[in-house]
Amino acid sequence: MKKYEIMFIVKPTLEEASIKKVFEDTKKMLTDNNAKILEEKEMGQRDLAYEIKKHKTGYYFLLVVESPVEAINEFNRIANISSDIIRSLVTKNEN
Repeated sequence: MKKYEIMFIVKPTLEEASIKKVFEDTKKMLTDNNAKILEEKEMGQRDLAYEIKKHKTGYYFLLVVESPVEAINEFNRIANISSDIIRSLVTKNEN
């Protein structure tokens, strides 16, 4: 399994409990697909460099996972469908 860094931004118009639920659901989806979460970080609400889907801020989350590619593909599929996640980025960690 390879190491990946997953960063995603949750829209700021959600309530705090809903934002936490998106984060927990994402972690559960990854672990259900045999990913091992090595590190997780809630980076809080930050300004966006440019407006995304009419939002100027967003809640940033970072996950470092050891995962099969199937789990990463599932994350990308869910992130593209979800209306709560406004942007996501997955990078392969070569270390």
